[in-house]
Amino acid sequence: MASTQVIGDRCRILLKISGEALGDPSTGPLDAAVLTQLAKELVGLRSELGVEIALVVGGGNIWRGTYGVDIGIDAPTSDNIGMLATVMNALALQSAIEALGQPVRLQSAINMSELAEPYIRRRAVRHLEKGRIVIFAAGTGNPFFTTDTAAALRAAEIGAQTMMKGTHSGVNGIYSADPRLDPSATKYDHVGYMDVISRDLNVMDMTAVTFCKDHGIRVIVFDVTSPGNIARAWRGEIGTVVD
Repeated sequence: MASTQVIGDRCRILLKISGEALGDPSTGPLDAAVLTQLAKELVGLRSELGVEIALVVGGGNIWRGTYGVDIGIDAPTSDNIGMLATVMNALALQSAIEALGQPVRLQSAINMSELAEPYIRRRAVRHLEKGRIVIFAAGTGNPFFTTDTAAALRAAEIGAQTMMKGTHSGVNGIYSADPRLDPSATKYDHVGYMDVISRDLNVMDMTAVTFCKDHGIRVIVFDVTSPGNIARAWRGEIGTVVD
């Protein structure tokens, strides 16, 4: 548990989940079994281990900003579409978690009062203190910033100085090269921010890496698609730590 920020007698994390982790190529962008499995793991972490959990979910399973640019949509508009995709994913994840009896609050960086609360930092912190899971949607609310950067920003704002980045690649951590293409690639259990930047290790958006470095936010990179991996990564059993 040394990888988490202790606040009083509580631990608080920000978990970034790739949008692609919510679906299955054979069933579409959202898969009920995948959502249920993720929800069970999050509820277990909250109820059994007492971890305060905030989430940022991506939207790449539905839309990426590059899609729109490729077909002639201007970049800011395409990014706005992507932010709406994250809201769709957040709503699905909220429903799956609530189905297990765990209170959830969804906050959006873009005002849509019929669907979500507006993002208010103090309200988000209060929800966490009351045992609710909080999902942050719509990225930062601004184009040109990835959900990785949104996750780093929200982690700093709520005082969760560990950000867990759950990938969908099937690669459980950071390697010197893509192990799916290079069998000789070496896995790192621990790596520095500057190593990630200088070696261009493609862990996440470099703006997010730099932000985490500047604000002392530790990052744990792991494969979120294998059942039980969220708790294993939180306990330091798998993944790669960046600090």
